[in-house]
Amino acid sequence: MGRQKVEKRRKAAGAGSRLSEKKIWLITLLILILLGGSALGLLAVMLRDNTGSLDMPMVWSNADKVYNTSDQTAMQTRYSYTSDLCVSADDVSDSNIVISEGEAAGLFSMDDRKVVYSRDMYKQVYPASITKLLTAILALKSDKMGETVTINWQDLELESGSQVVGFRIGDKVTMQELLRGLLIHSGNDAAQAIARTVGGTQDKFVGMMNEELMALGCTGSHFTNPTGLHSEDHYTTVYDIYLMLNEALKYDEFVSISQIPVYDLQYEDKEGNEMHVTLDSTDHYLTGATEPPKNVTILGGKTGTTAAAGNCLAVVAQNAYGQFYISVVLGAPSKDQLYTDQNVLLSHINGSGA
Repeated sequence: MGRQKVEKRRKAAGAGSRLSEKKIWLITLLILILLGGSALGLLAVMLRDNTGSLDMPMVWSNADKVYNTSDQTAMQTRYSYTSDLCVSADDVSDSNIVISEGEAAGLFSMDDRKVVYSRDMYKQVYPASITKLLTAILALKSDKMGETVTINWQDLELESGSQVVGFRIGDKVTMQELLRGLLIHSGNDAAQAIARTVGGTQDKFVGMMNEELMALGCTGSHFTNPTGLHSEDHYTTVYDIYLMLNEALKYDEFVSISQIPVYDLQYEDKEGNEMHVTLDSTDHYLTGATEPPKNVTILGGKTGTTAAAGNCLAVVAQNAYGQFYISVVLGAPSKDQLYTDQNVLLSHINGSGA
């Protein structure tokens, strides 16, 4: 009996020992798996670093002036947008490109994702009606594009001399036609009607505008209205305009409308009569008032002019090889100088500078 008890104890001990060995083996395997996962994660980070996506330099200025964000917050925001965008930490000079003093400008290769040239790219300046790029983006993103809008007094509450389509209280206009009035003729009445329809109120729409600016990575901008009419707290940068135009180009309707030189806008007045108004584009390239450089095709964009902002223009252009560029000139002293300096930039997109 004593020997049998001893034998049972030995077998139990052996079984316990084997069970302990299995536990140790399982624990060891789990540790190896965890270590392997960490190693793979580290390798992924190292590979990602080698692509440059985590080592992107800070590419804006005065970020702390916008929404009271810190530089670090603005940097984290910008990292999300650099993979498919033109990026440069500093202005890019070219001795062959000379534009007027006091202007801010940039030339961006959309195919090469390269800043070809820039001057004061991150300087905060007034955008005038180039603001309407963002107004159009929010309209196109909304679920309101199928609606018909009845014009009210708020839509027409504008400073004297404002660029308008010419709507009156009670007119019924589709959002499609308002968008054309906004982009082709830069109508401020169209901008305010769109803002009220999309945002509910203009103040709410302005809040949407600033949220969208941050979502696009436009950390050098702050808007106070949907029109671009002058306000001290309404500003942007050349680089942020590039970001806005780059976003607008994702919408086929924007691309189509921005190439129209003359348009017959239709709507109903308050009595139900069919009304027509002929709208000329504010872009001299589209109307033929200015010729672009040889082998350069202008595909549209947006103009802007106020006393404080000067003459401004952001365009999308295509070179002789089918490559696309965005060119921005802000603060020109006259229309003639604006298009002269735009042509200086665009003359370089075919690679020869001629």
